[in-house]
Amino acid sequence: MHGLKSYFPYYSRNLKIAFPVMLSQAGQVLVQQVDNMMVGYVGIDELAASAFANSVFVLGLVFAMGFTFGLTPLVGHAFAQNDRKEAASLLKCSFLTNSIIVIILSVLLWGISYTFHLMGQPEHIVEMAVSYYRILVVSLIPFIMFFTMKQFAEGMADTKHAMVITIVANLINIFFNYLLIFGNFGMPQLGLDGAGYGTLISRISMPLLFIFFFMRKEKFRSFIPLLKTVKASKARVIRLLSVGFPIATQILLEVTAFGLSGIMMGWLGVVPLAAHNIALGLATVSFMIVTGIGSATTIRVSHQYSVKDFAALQMAAKASIHLVLVFMTFAAIMFALFRNLLPMLYTQDSEVIALAAQLLVFVAVFQIFDGLQVTLLSILRGLADVRNAMIYALIAYIIVNLPVSYFFAFELGWGAGGIWLGFVVGLGLAAALFYSRIHKLFNKFDRNYSTSKSK
Repeated sequence: MHGLKSYFPYYSRNLKIAFPVMLSQAGQVLVQQVDNMMVGYVGIDELAASAFANSVFVLGLVFAMGFTFGLTPLVGHAFAQNDRKEAASLLKCSFLTNSIIVIILSVLLWGISYTFHLMGQPEHIVEMAVSYYRILVVSLIPFIMFFTMKQFAEGMADTKHAMVITIVANLINIFFNYLLIFGNFGMPQLGLDGAGYGTLISRISMPLLFIFFFMRKEKFRSFIPLLKTVKASKARVIRLLSVGFPIATQILLEVTAFGLSGIMMGWLGVVPLAAHNIALGLATVSFMIVTGIGSATTIRVSHQYSVKDFAALQMAAKASIHLVLVFMTFAAIMFALFRNLLPMLYTQDSEVIALAAQLLVFVAVFQIFDGLQVTLLSILRGLADVRNAMIYALIAYIIVNLPVSYFFAFELGWGAGGIWLGFVVGLGLAAALFYSRIHKLFNKFDRNYSTSKSK
């Protein structure tokens, strides 16, 4: 057993890597929330249309992002062994693979927009959602190109450049939102579509900014000659897919639960859908802070795993769990205390505020579960042990979460609160299942360490 003091160096190392990612992730969430706030002040219908469009678009977004996440632990292994040629080859293969995937997904997502009228939403909400949604679909391609470069850099333990790019892109987004949502400075007043165009412009800027850093910074520029000489190999593409596909599927299953729940909210009406958008947006703020710690955990675990330092690996992993428990406990208290005030940032509609305040109680309850499942999953990603996580996600989010949400919302008549109760159950079960897998792996590491020590 290790005392708390022995974890202090690990807290410091994890946070040093995590802090830029946390700022980057928080910046992305902040922009989304600024979008929601600006759109909310245009009207409740626009806020509901945004919620509906994003509940569908996010399925394709996270699935495409998941494939990029497979790059980080593999580059981490190559970087820890100082194999720059392997890292360059992985980047080239990842660009090729992710480009094909995102183009196919974009076509599929565009096609889905023709089925919006079949999803049981109010007709006027569907009309507003379609054009906004299609703008978001176009923005997916440059965003995934950025994420590919971001995950490569994170595999090298470089998290600062993505943070800077995200902050700049956020400012670009807010500026164009101000111009295009409300029609300021002679620009057309586009309402919800204006928020979409602001997002598109900012996402185009993100890969361009990363290319700028690649050309100027020596740690990146030195890879350019290697990228010209190495060839994309079938073996490396298969390795990337073998890690990326389970991660993408696991994320997709989790977000599908939230996305389909958003559609179920639409069955309850415009007010529940708008309140759901507010509660989910606020929950995303704490979630993205935790994903920053999760990214650092994946990096630290993958590096320690590459050099077979299993003791340091477990200490780094447990240090991240401690940090997340502290932060999410604080977040839970804040959501509970300020549940009646936070929705006012988005709307002045009293019905929406009252319902969003009720939903924030559920947000407060599941904070610990949500933080744990993100961190535990990040440990598994660092170990490239992702297949079981995909199965656990299917059980927790699809087999359990969605039926529980539907049963309590519609069969028992709990409405919006019943849908959110399903999230509490699903996230709690996911955290328990991920922990069981990690506990088994850590016991295996301990046995191997004991055996090698006795020889």
